[in-house]
Amino acid sequence: MDLKTYAHKDAADIREMLLDMHDAVYDGGEDRFHERERFAWFVDHWNSKESWSCVVGFDKGAPTGFAYGAAFEPGGWWKGSERPESVPSEAAVFALSELMVMEKWRKTGVSTKLHEALVDSRSDDFATLLVDTTHPKVQALYESWKYEKIGEQKPFEDSPVFTIMVKRLGTSGRLLA
Repeated sequence: MDLKTYAHKDAADIREMLLDMHDAVYDGGEDRFHERERFAWFVDHWNSKESWSCVVGFDKGAPTGFAYGAAFEPGGWWKGSERPESVPSEAAVFALSELMVMEKWRKTGVSTKLHEALVDSRSDDFATLLVDTTHPKVQALYESWKYEKIGEQKPFEDSPVFTIMVKRLGTSGRLLA
C-alpha cells in the first residue's frame, strides 16, 4: 500500500475523493448523520484549518482509506464538552476527525498504517478523537493504540453519543494516572 500525505493547500484537490470513499462506506444507509451533504460539511470545516493534514492509502491506484484532522485552537476542545484537566490548556492537541477504511481493506492493517502515518507526522502534545459508543470494537482498537477513554458526549442533536479518547504523543507515558 502506498500512503500519500496532503495538507490544507491540497484539500480542494482531494475533497471529492474523500466524499466518494465516505459514500462507499455508508452505501445508502438511512442514517441522516452520515449522509454525503453532512459529511461534506465536516470535511470542509476541518480542511479549512491551516493545520489540517490527511493521509490517504492507495493500492494499485485505488484508494483504501483515509485519516485526517487538525489541531485545536489553543485551549480548544470538542464541541459540547470541557477540555479535561489531564490535557493542559497550553498543550497542542491534534483532533483526529476521521479514520475511514474501505470495506475491501478492513482487517488488513490499513487503519493502523493510516493512523500512524498521520499522527506520527504531527508535533502536537496530544491526539484526541471521538468514537461512536455503539462501536466497542473500534474503541478497543484505539485503546490498543494507547488511547484512553476520558468521557462521552453528544455534540449535535442528530449525532450519536461518542466516547472521547485521548493519547499523549511523543512519549510512552500514560495520560491518566
